[in-house]
Amino acid sequence: MTGLGKLADRETDAALGGAFAKGSTAHTYPTDDIALSDDEKHPRALSDSKTKKPKDKDIKPDAVTLDIQKRSEKYQRGTPAKQKGKEKARSKTAQAKLTHARNQRDAAVLEAARSEALLTEESGFMEAEHMERTYKVTQKDLASHVDISSAAKIFDLSLPDFGPYSLSYTPNGRHMLIGGRKGHIACMNWRSGKLGCELHLRETVRDVCWLHNDQLFAVAQKKHAFIYDHTGAEVHCLQKHIEPTALGFLPYHFLLASTGMTGRLVYQDITEGKVVGEHKPGYGPTHVLEVSPYNAVVHMGHANGVVTLWSPQQSLPLAKMLCHKGPVQAMAIDSTGKHVATSGLDGRVKVWDIRMFRSLHEYTTLRPAQSLDISQRGLLAAGWGPNVTVWKDALTTQATDPYMRRQLPGSTISDLKFVPYDDVLGYGHSAGISSMVVPGAGEPNFDAFVANPFETRKQRQESEVKSLLDKLAPDTVQLDPMFIGRIDPRSHSQRQHNRLLDARDEYSKNKADGKYVDNNVKNKMKGRNSTAKRFNRKRQSNVVDLKKVLEMEKLEREMRETDTKRRKVPEQEQGALSKFYAERRNE
Repeated sequence: MTGLGKLADRETDAALGGAFAKGSTAHTYPTDDIALSDDEKHPRALSDSKTKKPKDKDIKPDAVTLDIQKRSEKYQRGTPAKQKGKEKARSKTAQAKLTHARNQRDAAVLEAARSEALLTEESGFMEAEHMERTYKVTQKDLASHVDISSAAKIFDLSLPDFGPYSLSYTPNGRHMLIGGRKGHIACMNWRSGKLGCELHLRETVRDVCWLHNDQLFAVAQKKHAFIYDHTGAEVHCLQKHIEPTALGFLPYHFLLASTGMTGRLVYQDITEGKVVGEHKPGYGPTHVLEVSPYNAVVHMGHANGVVTLWSPQQSLPLAKMLCHKGPVQAMAIDSTGKHVATSGLDGRVKVWDIRMFRSLHEYTTLRPAQSLDISQRGLLAAGWGPNVTVWKDALTTQATDPYMRRQLPGSTISDLKFVPYDDVLGYGHSAGISSMVVPGAGEPNFDAFVANPFETRKQRQESEVKSLLDKLAPDTVQLDPMFIGRIDPRSHSQRQHNRLLDARDEYSKNKADGKYVDNNVKNKMKGRNSTAKRFNRKRQSNVVDLKKVLEMEKLEREMRETDTKRRKVPEQEQGALSKFYAERRNE
């Protein structure tokens, strides 16, 4: 057979096979004389029975799947809405949108749970054996057992001429800002030891604070608060912040909060320069101010032992707590916003549950603690006198012994801060700046979209632009930050019915108190029930409202002006001082 014949036969076989595959009736063969079994009559059923796939319910998840499911529970944001009946939505478009949103939410939860498996770093604490105690381990002993880079983080910077010092760290823990009481300001990359700028203001410095990144910082000086850049150049003088003693920054709202000798709380937007809030608590001079990292609510400690919680757009405090019998000396808030630690002049350090406004437990120091701070992993540090004491698991339970401690003879601790994403505690004292290694204090895994300790210049610029675009309004600062986007589950008719019931109850209460006038007047005398009289009674003309008061004041003012025009002005009221007599007449 030639090649063309083979090709033709091949095409014919392909055509016949395609016809049989498609179920065509173009070619039929008699099968009455052939006995076929049931399996041979239905070969597809036979193949399906042999290769039958198990259902999803029959498949048991493996260990990895179970671990991801367990991890995904903490990333759930509320419970999904349950649809009643067969009809889930009024239209197919709405149902498609709901399904798409649900799939996106489930995919986000799954990706978050999977990405957690990549976080291989874990926080480690010191563990003592037998009769040993961790607080007896000195920094010299730690330096000999840790790596070289960690040992270099233990240092003492001697600056005895300009102390005591206060300090602040950037959100990524890369740069440190120090401020001496006698006017010494310096910012540096403390890991590499590179100095950014150094100033001698020759003026009292009470507090320092970084702003949104390492390019700008605020200083509470003697009369006002000032903003400087990383080169040391003065950028702004905030004259609304009079004699400030404590500063705080709201990173997601770009608000600088301060309090001082006047006792006022001032919020100023650093992007627009305007003051968005100014409150007067009325408790005298204040030097304790902390910002909650959870809901951005400002906590102020006063001289009468009261701690007040403030929002920029509300003139009254959100809450008040009586924490101590004497003045509040220091305050610290954990990263979750659930626990607050306060210290008073009575020598007690108390831990509070801010959700219930209740004291959980307290610790005692020989001298009142002048500074407090809580690490990202829940370690509580207190600086009192020449001592620094760190407690482990001190927020949820009552710690019997301290975790670590250090003493600086001849110095007084003025301020202390944990370094974010690092096991280091920095503290300022009357003789300079020091730091100590605290194992397990910092968060081992960081989110580069929130704070990146290794960010480049380009990443810093992009994050700054993004944070400005995502800037929140001042009225979003509330005790419960999850109120935004909350949906009322009641139907429209139910809400209207409840509104009518509330209005009816309010009317009944006001009527019982005598706030409304009885309009049912009986006809007793002739001429007392004319149309005008009834109209005035229906309007309740004897009730004085705001509109009527304004009209009466306007009428009185017009009558006074008319009388003044008619009255002859005396000679002593004429001349250069005539405007002062005119203002007196108009009063």
